[in-house]
Amino acid sequence: QVSLVESGGGLVQAGGSLRLSCAASGRTSSSYAVGWFRQAPGKEREFVAAISRSGAGTSFADFVTGRFTISRDNAKNIVYLQMNNLKPEDTAVYYCAADISLSTLRARDGGGYWGQGTQVTVSS
Repeated sequence: QVSLVESGGGLVQAGGSLRLSCAASGRTSSSYAVGWFRQAPGKEREFVAAISRSGAGTSFADFVTGRFTISRDNAKNIVYLQMNNLKPEDTAVYYCAADISLSTLRARDGGGYWGQGTQVTVSS
């Protein structure tokens, strides 16, 4: 069992940056791959990025490649999503999710565990 809490969202101008954090408690975070997903108003939830349990493997949606990076600090049980060159279309609630592997996250388009989400708003 693991609990996830996101933080770091906020309001930023287009071209700006934010770093989201996903803090895990309970079972050690290194037991799970972690992914970031987002949902904009009126739209379906979509995959953003994911990282393997060790951090050696990553996966990104095409629309964030080159702008976003994902990393993890297993000693602190935190996964980070660094978002640069933000665009208004990145506005959404961002959720982190955890599951047994990166491939499972992609296949399920989500995870067995979810955080409550953090709002990211990018103004033009």
